[in-house]
Amino acid sequence: MNHTRMLSALSLAAVTALSLSACTGFTGGGSTTQQEGTLTFTTWASESEQTAFESLVSQFESENEGVTVQLNVVPYDQMFSNIDAQLSAGNAPDIFRVDYGNLGVYSSQNQLLDVSPYFTPEEIEQFTPAMWEAVSYDGTPYGVPHQTDVSALLVNTQLLSAAGITDLPTTQADAWTWDEFADVAVKLKASLPADKYPFVYNWQLGGTPRWLSWLFQADGALLGEDGTTPEIDSAAGTEALDFTRSFFEKGWVPPTSSVKAATYADSFFTEESVAMAFLGSFVVPDIENLAGFDWTALPMPVNDRGATDLGGNALVATQSSAQPELAAKFLRFMTDADNMTAFCAATNELPTRVDIDPSSIPFAVRPDVMPVFVEQATAIQPSDVKQLTSPSLAAIAVSMQDQLEAAFVNGQSTADTLANITTGIRQATGS
Repeated sequence: MNHTRMLSALSLAAVTALSLSACTGFTGGGSTTQQEGTLTFTTWASESEQTAFESLVSQFESENEGVTVQLNVVPYDQMFSNIDAQLSAGNAPDIFRVDYGNLGVYSSQNQLLDVSPYFTPEEIEQFTPAMWEAVSYDGTPYGVPHQTDVSALLVNTQLLSAAGITDLPTTQADAWTWDEFADVAVKLKASLPADKYPFVYNWQLGGTPRWLSWLFQADGALLGEDGTTPEIDSAAGTEALDFTRSFFEKGWVPPTSSVKAATYADSFFTEESVAMAFLGSFVVPDIENLAGFDWTALPMPVNDRGATDLGGNALVATQSSAQPELAAKFLRFMTDADNMTAFCAATNELPTRVDIDPSSIPFAVRPDVMPVFVEQATAIQPSDVKQLTSPSLAAIAVSMQDQLEAAFVNGQSTADTLANITTGIRQATGS
């Protein structure tokens, strides 16, 4: 299976992705030329996601006589540059998929359909408050939260057992502390051959904002409550950066796995270059398909508190859609409780509705590890969501990537790194 990516949080413009064999390109997107009763829907997708989308599109068409939905599945690395060009040219698709981190770029520019007229207050209450907040800008919803995913810690149980690590945490209540996680890394480092490493973190190829999980675990913040004032240069920021710098200084992670690396974290794991990997639930099918060893999932470490990344994606309608009511109807259909459950079950992703019990979803692959991801999602706090969905985060992430790379690989000091990220925040937010 090709390693296509649904990167959580923000994705940088330079993300490198593999093309899907079933791509249909950016055709049929112009709402100004389409026939009445026809919607255009552009998305990227894994194999399991594409199959799920196709099934639900067919169901929507069968339930709405005379309606056609043109599904365009495209490579992730082309997604938003093409959407931007189409929005500028006035021929954007009626509906497209967007990660929560990038959504603010569009909602803050008056480019998306305000969906509040199409959802009653009672219907809105069925969505997880944090996820509804993720699709809102200045209190107005500009899309629907379709699904989410979070990172947890996947471990090669054979390699951990060989290092004498057998007492594994399974819940947030017994998650390893940072000190305990460091002890595990030390034991693995002593046990593994020189060409293998204790773990890898998934901040490569557009995943730089996942570093913020460590900042949040230290009870720190990137931005103040006003959403613009930098707060990273703090005791918590220093603690988080010092700890993550130590991953490279102590040889706990592959030296080629920094934020500007060209290899995804799951590749290190399935190739057995590392004993543990921080990965999202959406790659569980790939891991199960490629890993030739026993593995399981554990909760992420905790420090002052638990935290993880905000993964997943929203579905949005463009303000220029010639058929806003039909587009909104499709968004309602896709986030219906039964349809959301079916999509999540097929893709190993998590729902965004409070009336869906994630523990009851019949996940298609490795349902035994999914409870760890389900509980991990509860570690996300509303303040995390606000920062991870800031319209400025895409620009901030570019600065973060440069500065973290300098700290991890080139020896830049913690103080200079935090100061430089602060400057990048000020430039991005105009604060």
